Amino acid sequence: MTPVTEPTSGAQFRDEVRTVLKRFLPEGWAGLGAVPVEQRTPLLEDWRRTLLSEGLLAVGWPTEYGGGGRGVVEESVLAEECALAGIPSQPHPNDLFGFGMLGPTLLQWGTDEQKDYFLPRTLSGEIAWAQGYSEPDAGSDLFALRTRARQVDDHWVVNGQKIWQTAGLTANWIFALARTDPGLPRNQGISFLLIPIDQPGVEVRGIRNITGYEEFAEVFFHDARTDLTNVVGGVNNGARVALTLLGYERGANGVASAEAMRLELDRLVVLVKAKGLARDGHVRQRVAQCYEVIHCLRSIGARTLNELAGAGTLGPESSISKLMTAEYCQTVTELALDVLGDDLLVPQGADTINPMSAQPRGLDPLSSLAWLNDFLHARPSTVYGGSSEIQRNTIAEQILGLPREPRGTR
Repeated sequence: MTPVTEPTSGAQFRDEVRTVLKRFLPEGWAGLGAVPVEQRTPLLEDWRRTLLSEGLLAVGWPTEYGGGGRGVVEESVLAEECALAGIPSQPHPNDLFGFGMLGPTLLQWGTDEQKDYFLPRTLSGEIAWAQGYSEPDAGSDLFALRTRARQVDDHWVVNGQKIWQTAGLTANWIFALARTDPGLPRNQGISFLLIPIDQPGVEVRGIRNITGYEEFAEVFFHDARTDLTNVVGGVNNGARVALTLLGYERGANGVASAEAMRLELDRLVVLVKAKGLARDGHVRQRVAQCYEVIHCLRSIGARTLNELAGAGTLGPESSISKLMTAEYCQTVTELALDVLGDDLLVPQGADTINPMSAQPRGLDPLSSLAWLNDFLHARPSTVYGGSSEIQRNTIAEQILGLPREPRGTR
C-alpha cells in the first residue's frame, strides 16, 4: 500500500489548523471526553462558530457558498488534527449529513439555485439534515424502497416511511429517495428529494436503542409536500445520485478515522495494564492484531485520499474500508469486555460520547459503562451503511472481477 505524501499545501494547512486549535482550546485541555456532560453542548456550539468564522466548517466547499475553498487533502488534515486534539471537526449531530454527504453531492449534482439556497443555510445551521434512505423493507437492498412521490401542480406529494435516521430528532430537513415512476425497473424511477420536516404530514418518532437512548428516529410521510424544484440530479435519476452520496459518506477521512481508532486502542491498553493483563500472551496478541488492522485502515485511507486528490471520485474500493471498519469495531469492543470481566456485572463510570465511532480523547479508560455501550453500539455496525454481506459482494464482483452472485427477479 503506497503511503500518502502530503502536499506542501496540506502541511501549511496543518499548521493553520493547529494554530486555531491552540487558540481555542483551554489550558490543560485533555479532550472532549474529560469535559463534564453539562459543559459539552455550549463548548461545541462555540467551537462550531469558531470553525465557521475561520473558514474551516466546510473547508472543501467553494468560497462562493461560504466554504473554505480548499480540497480533500485539507479536509483530511482538519479531521485528523481535530481527532488528535479530541474535539470533532463537525460539532453538531447533523453536520455529518450536511457536510460529509449532502453538501458534496449538491456540488456535483445540484442546480445553481439549489446550491445558492441550501449550502449557505447548511453552513449557518439554519438547516440541519437527516438521511432518508433505509425503509423497513429496504435496507441493504436499497432499491426495494416503497416511499412514493407524485407530482401535483408545483409540488411533490410524498407518502411512505423512512427508518434509522441518525440525529433525526434534531433535523429539520431530510434528503430522501422516493419512487417517482413505479412503472420503471426498481433501480430506475427513483428520485432524490429534499423535503422539509417541519410541516404538516411529516411525523418523526424516536427509536430507543439497546443502550436506552433515542439515537435514531423513523420518519412518516402522509401527503407531505416539497417544491418541484427540490429534486437533485433530475427526475428518476435518484439511484445515481444516491450512490454518489454513499461514496462521499465513506470519503476522504479514512486517515482521521484510523487515527481516532488508534487513540481508542491506546485507551484500551491503559485498561489492560490496570487489570494486570499486560503480560497475558493472548491479550497481547489480540491487541497487536487490532493495531495491525488500524495500520491497514490508515494505509487504505491514505491511498483513497491520493485517489480523491487526483481523480476526484471514489470507486467501489470504499467497500473495503467499510467492511474492515465495521468488523474491527466489534473485534476491539469484544476484547474490551473480555478484559473487564466481572466489572461488567455492575457497569460504572462515564458514558460514551460518540455512539457510532471511536470515542474522543479524555474519556476514562477504566469506565466499564463506556466500554459496554461501545460494544452494544458496535453490534449493528456490520449492518448499517451497507451490510458486510453487500460489501463482500461489491469487493468480489467490482474489484476482484469474480462472477456475479445469482440474483432473483423481483
